[in-house]
Amino acid sequence: MKRVKLLFVLMSWAAMSYAQTDVAVCHTSATEKFAMFASNKAFNREHPNPRAYVHVSQVGGKMIKFKTPDGKEANGYLLEAKKKTDNWIFVFQEWWGLNDNIKRESENLYTDLGNVNVVALDMYDGNVASDPKDAQKYMQEFKQERGDNIVKGALTYVGKNARVGTIGWCFGGGQSMQAALTAGKQAAACVIYYGMPEDKVDRLKTLNCDILDIYGTKDKWINADVTKKFEENMSAAGKKVTVKSYNADHGFANPSNPMGHFNEAATKDAYTNTVAFFKARLK
Repeated sequence: MKRVKLLFVLMSWAAMSYAQTDVAVCHTSATEKFAMFASNKAFNREHPNPRAYVHVSQVGGKMIKFKTPDGKEANGYLLEAKKKTDNWIFVFQEWWGLNDNIKRESENLYTDLGNVNVVALDMYDGNVASDPKDAQKYMQEFKQERGDNIVKGALTYVGKNARVGTIGWCFGGGQSMQAALTAGKQAAACVIYYGMPEDKVDRLKTLNCDILDIYGTKDKWINADVTKKFEENMSAAGKKVTVKSYNADHGFANPSNPMGHFNEAATKDAYTNTVAFFKARLK
């Protein structure tokens, strides 16, 4: 009889634990879901140490500081348009941080889009990783509330008349999505490179721009299932998303990735689609 009671208690405890875990996962934010990947050794192996690169701006890029609503300051890498314009691109880092590679990508967009201001936002408040261990630490320490405040501060910096496009890779892909939601009616376009999309339909209903979602079919993390669910959620919210897939791994568009991870052909085509997407919406 005691064994039966003990078995019942253990089964009840297991059921309660499963239910609590299930509820926790269901209520986990998109940012937290992506941060969970950092605890996975396989995910870390997909992010080998980036090749060294030192960026020297050819068009006057500079670091700036701006105030945020939480009473702090934030950093950004700014590229100002030659002629005054209300068109802006907010760039979001990979899990490494605002490193020289992101500055280079920002400058490429600035040059190829023309007539836009570009600012890469420092979502780690000065921390930059050069190995997966530190990147894991910074990404898991990141709080979305702080990220939202950085974006809000940037929106105040660029002004209420600014039309904002967002773009990011990996961790920054998810932040591009969140920034587009935070920007409200100022959001003009959103590009996500293999980042965790927002999965709450009620939030997606507040989105005010189209989305270009880019991912690699070999990606074990932001995969076809994640993308399909995102398409379904966007449809349920009455919003438009264009999906571009490539026969490539996670992080395929980072030229600082060691050979075997960086896919030059896929990167070139994805970038062509990105520029066309922005140009059509930031006129």
